[in-house]
Amino acid sequence: MPDARIEKDSLGEVPVPVEAYYGAQTQRAVINFPVSGLRPWRAFIWSMATIKRAAAEVNRDLGLLGPKLADAIVRAAQEVIDGRLDDQFVVDPFQAGAGTSHNMNANEVIANRANELLGGKKGEYKPIHPNDHVNMAQSTNDTIPTAIRLGALWRLDELLATLDELANALDAKAKDLDPIVKSGRTHLQDAVPLRLGQEFGAYALAVKRGRERIAQAAEGVRRLGIGGTATGTGLNAHPDYHRRMVKKLIALTGLKLYESDNLFESMQSHGDAVYFSGAIRALAQDLIRIANDFRLLSSGPATGLDEIRLPPVQPGSSIMPGKVNPVLAEMLDMAMFHVLGCDLTITLAAQAGQLELNVMMPILAHNLFEMMQVMIGAVSAFTRFCVAGLKANPEKATGWLAKNAILVTALNPLIGYAKGADIAKAAMARNVTIREVALEKIRAGELVNKDTGQPVTMEEIDAVLGNLRKLTEGGIHGAGGGGG
Repeated sequence: MPDARIEKDSLGEVPVPVEAYYGAQTQRAVINFPVSGLRPWRAFIWSMATIKRAAAEVNRDLGLLGPKLADAIVRAAQEVIDGRLDDQFVVDPFQAGAGTSHNMNANEVIANRANELLGGKKGEYKPIHPNDHVNMAQSTNDTIPTAIRLGALWRLDELLATLDELANALDAKAKDLDPIVKSGRTHLQDAVPLRLGQEFGAYALAVKRGRERIAQAAEGVRRLGIGGTATGTGLNAHPDYHRRMVKKLIALTGLKLYESDNLFESMQSHGDAVYFSGAIRALAQDLIRIANDFRLLSSGPATGLDEIRLPPVQPGSSIMPGKVNPVLAEMLDMAMFHVLGCDLTITLAAQAGQLELNVMMPILAHNLFEMMQVMIGAVSAFTRFCVAGLKANPEKATGWLAKNAILVTALNPLIGYAKGADIAKAAMARNVTIREVALEKIRAGELVNKDTGQPVTMEEIDAVLGNLRKLTEGGIHGAGGGGG
């Protein structure tokens, strides 16, 4: 390696890029795991550096780390927290189990930068050592689970705000579109009418409830197991270390955090992360459904439903001039498929732990942070570039409704289900309206009140079908219902 310095670890000498702030163990990981070309998410870098800063301050306050060394570690860790050394975090997410490589990447970067601040040189680790000082009272086995929790919480408010924006945009559209009465569809077949605003109001509520599930699931992620060290016993950590670390992390991050009620459980189990991921997955499934509804409702325009018009944000074809596709809805589908895949990886990783440790944490962390990033980005784009600008096509929506033979359902209380089915079949077979068939049957004396046996009049039919908006408000219409 040109322009390299030689470092030593417990396995021997390792050439490291001369300007790198990371060291021998990180470089070994770079060599050993040239897998995906991916790098750690910012949330993972931030959370590890925050833990290192907190540990330096707590160990200093406990009298275990000298103030000069502690303050240098704090300054270096803060640079990492601020994003000034992101390019020094170079270990592939597919790495050695538990996350030792990521932990050592943080330890080495902070140690080298802290020594530099004290006038030392990279790679000499004097007076600050990555293991002895930056990693004091810690193990990969308690820092990585804690970093996963902190990293998820770091972006939680951003995720929730993004979902609020989508729900609010859908709510606004629900109000705008409420005057439009359209044909409902079940099984992708014609059904009784509803208002376009009711359809969109349901979308908004689904997003709100998904957001509530995520916020609720995040409560478990707030329990921190820092201080368990290698197996949960807290070996090599001061008895007050766990309590003080949680308190310090609250002060540094402003997050609501709790002490673990069992450090062994916090190290063994990633059930909290699975539950949180599952809440994100549940919303992803609803978003796929909503995106696909947008695609259906905007299909055509000449040969599809064409009840809504999505903003034309880009040309839709390299060969068909004038074609415009529902690209934001398609993007949201693909993004949410990816979120579902991340959740599956998290589930598989979480169940793969044995005894005192889950060694699959690196890929669990990567996928948890990735699914949050993808949901934030995809939902934000969908809200701004699709939902905010969509419009209804009232003529097409009401036009489909006028041809919908299932409107006869509203006549059931008056003429009964069987006679209604006869009218619907006749209307569909001849491509005429319910009213036309009903009028013919009235003239032929074939339509009677199902309860009284008296002939039904056209006035009674029109009293039910004359105001279709009333049918979207529930209740019984026609005989016995007072709805006419």
